[in-house]
Amino acid sequence: MAANTYKKVPKEEKVKEKKPRKSSARQQESRERFYHDRRFQLASGLFLILLSFLMFVAFFSYLFTGNQDQSVVDSLFNDSMHESGREVKNWLGIAGAYVGNVFILHWFGLASFLFVPLLFQFGFKIVFQKYFIPMNIFLPFFFFTLIWFSCTMGYLVLQIEGDGFLSFLSGGVGYEMALWLDNLLGIGSPVVLFFLLLAFIIYYFNITNIALPQWTGILSGSSDAKANATAIEEEDDEEEGVLVLNEVEVEEGLEDLEILEEDEEQELEEEEEEELEEEEEVEEILEEEELEEEVLDLPITPINKATGGDLSLVIEDTPEPILGEDNPFAEQKKEIFEFDPTLDLSSYKYPTLDLLTEYEAPKVSVSKEELEANKDRIVETLSNYKIGISSIKATIGPTVTLYEIVPDAGIRISKIKSLEDDIALNLAALGIRIIAPIPGKGTIGIEVPNKKKEMVSVRSVFSSEKFQKGEMDLPVVFGKTISNEIFTVDLTTLPHLLMAGATGQGKSVGINIIISSLLYKKHPSQLKFVMVDPKKVELSLYNKIERHFLAKLPDSADAIITDSKKVVFTLNSLCIEMDQRYSLLTKASVRHLKEYNKKFVERKLNPNDGHRFLPYIVVIIDELADLMMQAGKEIETPIARLAQLARAIGIHLVVATQRPSVNVITGIIKANFPARLSFKVMSKIDSRTILDAGGADQLIGKGDMLFSHGSDLVRLQCAFIDTGEAERIVDFIAEQRGYSEAYNLPEYEGDESGQEANGDFSYSDRDGLFEEAARLVVMHQQGSTSLIQRKMKLGYNRAGRIMDQLEASGIVGSSNGSKVRDVLITDEMSLEQLLNRLSGKD
Repeated sequence: MAANTYKKVPKEEKVKEKKPRKSSARQQESRERFYHDRRFQLASGLFLILLSFLMFVAFFSYLFTGNQDQSVVDSLFNDSMHESGREVKNWLGIAGAYVGNVFILHWFGLASFLFVPLLFQFGFKIVFQKYFIPMNIFLPFFFFTLIWFSCTMGYLVLQIEGDGFLSFLSGGVGYEMALWLDNLLGIGSPVVLFFLLLAFIIYYFNITNIALPQWTGILSGSSDAKANATAIEEEDDEEEGVLVLNEVEVEEGLEDLEILEEDEEQELEEEEEEELEEEEEVEEILEEEELEEEVLDLPITPINKATGGDLSLVIEDTPEPILGEDNPFAEQKKEIFEFDPTLDLSSYKYPTLDLLTEYEAPKVSVSKEELEANKDRIVETLSNYKIGISSIKATIGPTVTLYEIVPDAGIRISKIKSLEDDIALNLAALGIRIIAPIPGKGTIGIEVPNKKKEMVSVRSVFSSEKFQKGEMDLPVVFGKTISNEIFTVDLTTLPHLLMAGATGQGKSVGINIIISSLLYKKHPSQLKFVMVDPKKVELSLYNKIERHFLAKLPDSADAIITDSKKVVFTLNSLCIEMDQRYSLLTKASVRHLKEYNKKFVERKLNPNDGHRFLPYIVVIIDELADLMMQAGKEIETPIARLAQLARAIGIHLVVATQRPSVNVITGIIKANFPARLSFKVMSKIDSRTILDAGGADQLIGKGDMLFSHGSDLVRLQCAFIDTGEAERIVDFIAEQRGYSEAYNLPEYEGDESGQEANGDFSYSDRDGLFEEAARLVVMHQQGSTSLIQRKMKLGYNRAGRIMDQLEASGIVGSSNGSKVRDVLITDEMSLEQLLNRLSGKD
């Protein structure tokens, strides 16, 4: 019987259940259409305009009827609407009385009238698609006047004690603000209010100069002021005298004018005759010059004697060219006025290709017999599992050959992908990788390592046209793809790079390639490096170019950072640099470093306002795992913050690690590094940690790597640069003139010294996590520094300082060698009492 109680739902009922979802979607679409309908928008805008006029009428009426309607509004929700409507005196009835009571009496007083133009503004915008008054002008005036006028009226009401009928001037909010201000400043309140009004007027009307009145100079008693006043009076008298002329003076003036006219006529006739003679002479001279084929293309202008001079040849100045797209002088003109950041090191020379070792041109490393043998084995292996192939082709790369196959119709891709180990067994090769399918193609790829691997030299990739003529902000050339193409990326578009690889697989060479690529293409004024090297030997050779390309903390002795504590300070200093740069970009009204520097170069930004040319900063961290083990959260937080925000202001991170486990490459770090680069790793788990995909464990090492950016996964052979080549590049730069010092990062004041474990400990100087650590230790009854490290994810140094503070506070006992400390507080209640007592002392 129990089994019969369960019934299947008929298909018709299932269909009926889905119908409401469709209808609800249609209703939502119809609602959206209704809201976006222009008729609805016009009606809404006109309603807001009407509402603003009604609000004005309600407020204006409340000024005269508010006291009479007060009792009606107070008993509004107790009496019937009909009785209240008959008693109310407001011109808009109960609604007008209630709105006026709320806005004027309880809120902002007379300043509430400002809500009328605010509503009108929004309605006008909806109807006419533009604001009646620009909002950047109206809103500052609205908010300041609303608060300032309400508070000022409140102060006035407060001073007139016992006059409750004036409370409508300020409203409840204004009265409370004035009361608070009066309690705080007393008779200084009106002075502060006047100053606020004055400051608002200065900023709102952009007043930059206040002129002194004229009478201030006269009152000062200076002789200059008196002389100026006398001169003004004399000038006035002379102007009045010019208007009064004797008749004799007028007659004499007329006679003089007639004589002058006769003389001028005679002179003009003589000048015209001379001009004709001289013009004939000029024509003869020009004809002779034409015969001799020495024509001078310059404009000639005859000068009339009436203008004061003899007839002569005048060579007119060639007009200055108008700057434009077709004008050859335009670029030269711009270059003269533009700021050149490279002028400080104008003699700097970029490294040359002669510094790099030239190897023999590589021969074809894969013979035809090897290709045919591999093809036959792949076809045979697939045919053993009844997988037919319609076509196959091979692409030979430096270390790997890609075989692209097109399976017969109806073959599942997953079936081919599962044969990865079987194909590797038949080919007797390591590092077989199947790409199913190849993105953008209708084929399946099988990557097979070559027996003879070709070395990709750094000179071959640096000399390529793609790298030499590429227009990138921070170009980085990694090496060659499977199809022997030079692979170049722009670091600014990545914008951060996460690298991983087991020991000896080419990770350090990859870092040197990145640094060398940038050194070859950028001027010291355009790029700075922050290098972190916990190993102390990998990046030490770049110390020589400290005054050219490196950045460091002001008080740091070495530009290459090796101490984990200084790494924390440097990363936090970069966060400060990032915030400062964002402030400059905000002032310049730009969104990106490239736009900012362009404006600065074109002299559109004033250095007196703090603007400066901002170089790119590339942060190289060689071993993240060691830093995370020592500092933990103190390292992770600034790295995550820089990765999230620093792209737009030109700070880019290149972080490398040997051990790509989840406790090193945490979720926060991983989420903000969209570009990943993996050399050979030891397990599929590590491959998925770094790339979110398998394959890095199938690489063959020695520079064989996978580059992931977005959804693309590209197999590359990293270019090889040995230590000697890197040293020659560094020496070439170091021999040239550099800046007086390294690029200084902002100062960061951290807790370097820690706290003393003695009675001089001040509770106000405690660590921010002191109380949390105290509760943790008391709860576990275990005074261990490693416990604080593990549970709170802190570095050893900070955890040790917190333990010293706990000892000084009497929560744990003194150190017992390798044993854990005794916990002196037995329960959390006693701990809270102790913490309250300690905080009370300070």
